[in-house]
Amino acid sequence: MARYTGPKTKISRIFGEPITGNGKWLTKNSNPPGMHGANRKRKTLGEYALQLREKQKAKYTYGVLEKQFRKTFDEAARRKGVTGENLIKLLEARLDNTVFRMGIAPSRQAARQLVSHKHITVNGEVLNVPSYSCKPGDIIGLKAKSGANTAITSNLKGKNPKFSWLDWSEAEAKGTFIAYPERESVPENIKEQLIVELYSK
Repeated sequence: MARYTGPKTKISRIFGEPITGNGKWLTKNSNPPGMHGANRKRKTLGEYALQLREKQKAKYTYGVLEKQFRKTFDEAARRKGVTGENLIKLLEARLDNTVFRMGIAPSRQAARQLVSHKHITVNGEVLNVPSYSCKPGDIIGLKAKSGANTAITSNLKGKNPKFSWLDWSEAEAKGTFIAYPERESVPENIKEQLIVELYSK
């Protein structure tokens, strides 16, 4: 399964945001990467560059490569409603992102690993496809054997109450994907309309 394995801090420095999950190094060096750092003269970005940058930010944030991202966008365009909002909903519904949002893993990368290594169940069945799109009513949980693994349970932090589209029971080590989230409920700083404009060219 393809995934980005390059330097994560460098990606965060490009966008000036902790989009890969850990922003502690941004406090030490928040300059964009490059030979001259903050002293380098940078051109004002044009329309296409801003649109491309926003797409790249979304891809790195959710850990999706180009081909899969384009398929997700095409699915969002086919659905009823606003395409940009549909795109965010589909990205949020990914299994690895849902595991992260439920607090089972400390980051999306860690959540992807849990799914790939068959620690996660969906509706009682082990599923190792991080890109699986959760549907309202799906029950996501830890496999029984994994629930006894202290290396996994020590990272459980519980669901953030802001994520009202998810439910999580720490006692049962399982939760429910209640519904697709509304755009205003998703905290990611992504201007999805720029992505729609980019793909509409």
